[in-house]
Amino acid sequence: MPIGELSPSVRSGRAGGEAVKPRRGRPGSRTSFRRAGVDRLAPYVLVAPAVLIILALRLWPLVLGVNFSFTGDGELNGTPVGLSNYLELAGDPLFRTSLRNVGLLVLLLPLAVAIPGLLATFIYLRVPGHRIYRSVYFFPAVLSPVIVGAIFNLLLGFDGPVNAALGAIGAGPVDWLGDPGIAMFTVVGVHVWATFGMALVVFLAGFSTLDGSLLDAARVDGASLRQIIWHVIIPSLTRTIQFVFVTTMIGMLTSMFGLLFVMTGGGPEGSTYLPEFYIWHQQGQMNRPALASAASTVLFVVMLVVGLLQITLLRRTGRQD
Repeated sequence: MPIGELSPSVRSGRAGGEAVKPRRGRPGSRTSFRRAGVDRLAPYVLVAPAVLIILALRLWPLVLGVNFSFTGDGELNGTPVGLSNYLELAGDPLFRTSLRNVGLLVLLLPLAVAIPGLLATFIYLRVPGHRIYRSVYFFPAVLSPVIVGAIFNLLLGFDGPVNAALGAIGAGPVDWLGDPGIAMFTVVGVHVWATFGMALVVFLAGFSTLDGSLLDAARVDGASLRQIIWHVIIPSLTRTIQFVFVTTMIGMLTSMFGLLFVMTGGGPEGSTYLPEFYIWHQQGQMNRPALASAASTVLFVVMLVVGLLQITLLRRTGRQD
């Protein structure tokens, strides 16, 4: 063999006609146990920073707020008063109204979720102009609630363009923001218009995981649009629907302050009070932080109970389907 030329066995990594295999830890060896331990710890190490941030910035202030709710205000500041603040909340007509309005939001929640869900379905099925609709539907989500409230104050004023249009077709003017019976519905409708773009984006993300062959099979079988939505899309997007239900409910309970402040100020006659507006009123206007903390605790419990009930109900519905 010429000098400098390697034999085939050497070139192929063989020594003595056998391939040189890399050393690996045998099952049960110290190396394999160490590697298994690292693999088990890796997820916890990666999640730890987020968990620590939540504990420091969310759960610890929550614990402090709950503790503060059992103390007094004014001359009794910092003095334990037991359940006095919660008993006062139970007897406050404004707080009871705010809780009734929470019940109204729960009843309107399916509509607030169905609107972006149906629009996302139409976009996913590529109706004409679907790319334009995606941008148009999301645009209100980037507007400030104060701006949205100011715009709809002009549109829904007693002498505004909406009542002018109703008068043109022979319908009487409606006091959208001054009638206690319909003011809350008006504010909720504006909130849904201003925020459903974010839920629509979440639904579109869920559609990206949908198996297109299921839709093709349903079309081949002659299924109608309603049957496709009910029997294919909804069962396939159960987790996405659960997420949108919970986040929409949280948004309704914690993100309507700007609209309420600009559009109604809690009126008329306190009919548009929600717990978050009540908390602001007690904290900022009445200088009663302990009572506001008690109301915040009640709001947290309500959100937790409603969220768990929604998830349980949706899971049972998904299993039945």
